[in-house]
Amino acid sequence: MMGLMVSEETTRTTTPPTAQHPPAGAAVPEAPGARREPRTPATRAWATRLVVAGIVLSALNLRPAITSLGALLEEVRDGLGMSGSVAGLLTSVPPLCFAVFGVMAPRLARRFGPAAVVCAGMAAITAGLVIRPYIGSTVAFLAASALALMGIAVSNVLMPVIVKRWFPDRVGSMTGLYSMALALGTSTAAAVTVPLTDALGGWQPGLAVWALLAAVAVLPWLPLIRHRDAAGAERPEHARQDTPREEPAPALRITRSRTAWALAVFFGLQATAAYITMGWMPQIFRDAGVPAGTAGLLLAVTMVMGVPLAFVIPRLATRLPHQGPIVLVLGVCGLAGYAGLYLAPAGGAWAWAVLLGVSNCAFPLALTMVGMRARSGPGVAQLSAFAQSAGYLISIPGPLLVGVLYQSSGGWGVPIALMTALMIPQMLVGWLAGRNRTVEEEAAR
Repeated sequence: MMGLMVSEETTRTTTPPTAQHPPAGAAVPEAPGARREPRTPATRAWATRLVVAGIVLSALNLRPAITSLGALLEEVRDGLGMSGSVAGLLTSVPPLCFAVFGVMAPRLARRFGPAAVVCAGMAAITAGLVIRPYIGSTVAFLAASALALMGIAVSNVLMPVIVKRWFPDRVGSMTGLYSMALALGTSTAAAVTVPLTDALGGWQPGLAVWALLAAVAVLPWLPLIRHRDAAGAERPEHARQDTPREEPAPALRITRSRTAWALAVFFGLQATAAYITMGWMPQIFRDAGVPAGTAGLLLAVTMVMGVPLAFVIPRLATRLPHQGPIVLVLGVCGLAGYAGLYLAPAGGAWAWAVLLGVSNCAFPLALTMVGMRARSGPGVAQLSAFAQSAGYLISIPGPLLVGVLYQSSGGWGVPIALMTALMIPQMLVGWLAGRNRTVEEEAAR
């Protein structure tokens, strides 16, 4: 939408002066309109920059609540008296919240507008991160985590919608920017949480400090939440009144689309691998004799691989008619990383961290395919909500099962075998989801 607006504005402002003269008998003066015209492109450019800032800052906050906890899981377990099974439940809370709350996002966006919902989501993240370290019990810690994760869930779903609406001709590059910021936030939290904990004197402030970043992310959305049309689309106050509004599209029968189901399963399996990695990989390295600080850095390396690749992969994906080959390459990297964790977790730790980081870039690829597998903004909203909610629902048992297997088997061999086994169907459904078709075509059959 914004791309079209900017293009339209360029056309209007480059019209020769003679074309601006009113026809004979037309009402004058024309001067007030002429004075307003030069300010319009600058105002619209400002709004575009504001949206970009909101997208980037929001993306930075979509994983620190999880990876900061992964880096301090042992300290949190000791502080709250958690068993291994309860800790496994804690690592399953993120996908559970994403599944439950993510499905609400399209309805909330229609009612209040995407910007308002994302703004509220950032506020929920801020509140949850401030409260949870000091709440004093396992149940309350889980509840406060759920509040933060609720904010992450709705923002997860609406980011592709905002990208599609404001940047319809730059889905790949904007998804790459968003994914790169998400990976940067993820890796930064993994890398510096342990040093921050040492500097601040405990795991509670080491977790709570990430609320500051979430509070900053609230700010860019505030000027946008007052301007939206009946369909929930933000309409900046400088938008032309004669610009036609997009009519709300009828709801798709999304469950009739094989591509939607393939994308949901692919999303679920890559999320399973990602949350097992974020929740348990530092512990795998620590049990192999790696110091806690180094284990956090290894997780950071895994996450930071997404910074450059999350920008490159979406751009590459939008240029290919079929995204299946990218899925296969990422899957092979994951299989190699799991084999390394099993055979020599400490000896080749840095190599395994890099390989698993490449494999985890299935997430930005999945987001890109969400934007490519639907034609319209409402279609993207439905597909995003379905794929992410169903996908995260699929991913719930994985981290919990890893915790149970780890405690019952007394080692990491069986959990790593489970991770390896799940990578095979991920590659298969990812190939199906990458085919060049849209959910509107399939849902209409």
